Amino acid sequence: MPVDAVLTDALDLARAEAEEVAGDAAAVGEHLGATEVADRLVTHRFATTLPGYRGWVWEVTLSRAPRARTATVCEAHLIPADDALLAPSWLPWADRVRPGDLEPSMVLPLIKDDPRVVPGYTVTEEQDADAVANWEFGLGRERVLGPEGREQAAERWMSGSRGPAAPSAQASTSPCASCAFFLPMPGSFRLAFGVCANEWSPSDGTVVAATHGCGAHSQTDVERTGSVWPDSQPLYDTVARDQFEIPGPEPEAPAAEEVSTEGVSAEDASTEVPAEDAVADAGVSEEIVAPELAPDAAEPVAVEEQGAGKQAAEQPVDVTETPEVSETVEPAQEPAADAAAETDEKPAS
Repeated sequence: MPVDAVLTDALDLARAEAEEVAGDAAAVGEHLGATEVADRLVTHRFATTLPGYRGWVWEVTLSRAPRARTATVCEAHLIPADDALLAPSWLPWADRVRPGDLEPSMVLPLIKDDPRVVPGYTVTEEQDADAVANWEFGLGRERVLGPEGREQAAERWMSGSRGPAAPSAQASTSPCASCAFFLPMPGSFRLAFGVCANEWSPSDGTVVAATHGCGAHSQTDVERTGSVWPDSQPLYDTVARDQFEIPGPEPEAPAAEEVSTEGVSAEDASTEVPAEDAVADAGVSEEIVAPELAPDAAEPVAVEEQGAGKQAAEQPVDVTETPEVSETVEPAQEPAADAAAETDEKPAS
């Protein structure tokens, strides 16, 4: 069947239509050929340069009326070719979701024909339509776990990280079945599974197999080994002695006694006379010594004056008497110049 020459030659019309549909002339590539679909009906194909549409083509279908010499556009669109890159077949979300995909904000749709569950009650008689048929599993629940669901759960738990093949179970010396923190599950799972209630265990609050185990077993203990360091017992030295000087209370300084100043002029009273000079003033010989003082008195003591100034020099001195000595210890001072002059004027005894 010969190809329609009028429609085949209308290449410019087909490209212009493809560019109009694409919205960009650069998105339309080279011409890939023309195919006659029916009498006076031809389809032109153009390659596409759009990213992500590998193998897709632009198709523009042209037609003409009988005995007409002008082509008209029937349709234009982008379609995939035989080797086009296509998206996977669409599946409902309920069919695409897998274990582990559900997040706290998601709600799993109801699976009406779930093979894992069975009805929790059945109609036994017309007058008792809500009679419970399975008291162990379905009390108050519309559907309960069926045999198929229990078998799948048992296989999953046995082969998981809480089963007997887990590394912690292989290293454990005792299984969970003998642990005080193992809470057996009710029903047909009682002999095979339980819940761990040990806060020190990594399986706390999860379902574990009775043959599982960990290092937090209630009867697990470790062997007591000695220290790697040498045993150092304390040593007590009962021979050597340490000298300690225990400071005592400091001795109180003796209170100074007041010296009588009766009959003494203000000038003489302001001048402190050493003990030796006071004895000389009283006309006492140097051979007469003062009474013994306290052992700790290392400095000369002040002598209470018997007279004042020249009056003491004019009176006779009894050599059998000694001047009264004050117990107050005073530091020796240099006599004043005028006191020395008065001493020189006194008559010798």
